[in-house]
Amino acid sequence: MVSRPRRTVPDDRYVLHVDMDAFYASVSLLEQPELVGLPVVVGGGWRSVVLSATYEARAYGVRSGMPMATARRLCPQAVVVRPDHDAYARVSEAVMAIFAEVTPQVEPVSMEEAFLEVSAAGRQWGSPARIGRWIRDTVVDEQGITCSVGGAPTKAVAKMASRAAKPDGMRLLTREEVIPFLHPLPVGAIWGVGEATQEELHRLGLHTVAQLAHVPTPTLRRALGEQSAAHLHALAWGVDDDPVVPARRERSVGSSETFAHDVDDPEVVRRQLLHLAERTASRMRHGGVLGRTVVLTVRFSDFTTITRSRTVPVPTDVTRDVHATACGLYAALGLQRARIRMLGVRVEGISDAGSTPVQARLDEPEHGWRDAERAMDRAAARFGRGAVRPASLVGAGRQG
Repeated sequence: MVSRPRRTVPDDRYVLHVDMDAFYASVSLLEQPELVGLPVVVGGGWRSVVLSATYEARAYGVRSGMPMATARRLCPQAVVVRPDHDAYARVSEAVMAIFAEVTPQVEPVSMEEAFLEVSAAGRQWGSPARIGRWIRDTVVDEQGITCSVGGAPTKAVAKMASRAAKPDGMRLLTREEVIPFLHPLPVGAIWGVGEATQEELHRLGLHTVAQLAHVPTPTLRRALGEQSAAHLHALAWGVDDDPVVPARRERSVGSSETFAHDVDDPEVVRRQLLHLAERTASRMRHGGVLGRTVVLTVRFSDFTTITRSRTVPVPTDVTRDVHATACGLYAALGLQRARIRMLGVRVEGISDAGSTPVQARLDEPEHGWRDAERAMDRAAARFGRGAVRPASLVGAGRQG
């Protein structure tokens, strides 16, 4: 009789895995929309490999990591575009900032995917399904690309669920649904099973996860070794105690929101900038960081997007400073009733607050804005977000 491994994670644990769809190809097409719908391959010359391919190209068998010459043979009509690594980094950073809006428990796996521990986010955000929908809608609305979301009580199953949801879908599993989802799958679908391990499992006559789950563990140990056998046996039963490990330090902190309707009222814009500055600065204080450069992002009704930045004299985590700088950047644009779709406020030049010297301004009292805002943070932690807000935001609904 095969014994099932025991799980040690809490019953209410829930993990989302968010994976961008054909990330590098999708970002490349943002600047070349005329190529949407065509088989597109991102890569270099004949001796390079495929970095990414659209799903139209994948229909011909083109895959990431494949030699470019092979991809051209499989799909002669493919359009080849050069990688734009700066654009990939910029969009990846914006996507990770969206994830951080939901929870600080974000573990990036690569530029295009991350795990989110959302067990504690339900009070503010609602169910995992609601969180997943918000992430998907926000990513496509603000970045113009799609993502797939998988959810489960464990990281490994969440990863497999997001893969099953591709492209542009969502698959969320309850604890009771994990085994019926896993066991019909081929053993190669298990996260971490590579070609060599898959071949060894096939040699043992194990082709499905169900067969792997029910094989006697001594048989697995003889073929794969003690550690690998125990790990794969646990995964076959949906048991995975691997925690979500947040990134140690963000290179920037920011917030963005898309308006429900395009706006052209400067007062509404300034109020929205205050809302974004408040949220950004609060996250900075929570993370124990200061920043030197404020970045303003404005997207217009025709989806044209511009960014402007300004470095402040003293590193800050104060809403008042971030808002004033963002408003100054907005005023310098000289926009005359331009219709705006989305605004973003980001702070870069991040450093640890505990090791960054901050020179107090001559006009600031002994207990200044930083102390006041930290008191607001404590009130929010005790009574809920929004318990204490800037006066101009009281009674103002969310614009996004």
